[in-house]
Amino acid sequence: MSLENLLADFELFDDWEDRYKYIIELGNNLAPLSADEHGDANKVPGCVSQVWLVTERQADTLNFRGDSDAHIVRGLVAILLDLYSNRSAADILAIDARDAFEQLGLGEHLTPQRSNGFYSMVQRIRNDAAAALGD
Repeated sequence: MSLENLLADFELFDDWEDRYKYIIELGNNLAPLSADEHGDANKVPGCVSQVWLVTERQADTLNFRGDSDAHIVRGLVAILLDLYSNRSAADILAIDARDAFEQLGLGEHLTPQRSNGFYSMVQRIRNDAAAALGD
């Protein structure tokens, strides 16, 4: 799903309570991670909730899978996976996550802790893309 599709979906809802429900629904659609994938190697530091991200290389693209123990955060993981998965490392590094975050209105509707966690996930994705670009 592209940012434009997410923006269009968000516009369908009149209030933030409905948008939160939609974010939770996005998270409920994530493919489950295995018990091994829930290990420390995939855990994202800087998140109040537990978050795990798995990075997979497929030819010239990176694909991400993830999970969280919190419903809203799992939905944020789903949004990030939609924005970043199946792209080249260079394309990933060119995405302005702060702009996407603000366009979706998340900055004014999430707690500072959840916002910080969101950016911790973005930083992890960017680090993995930079490492792939360096290889």
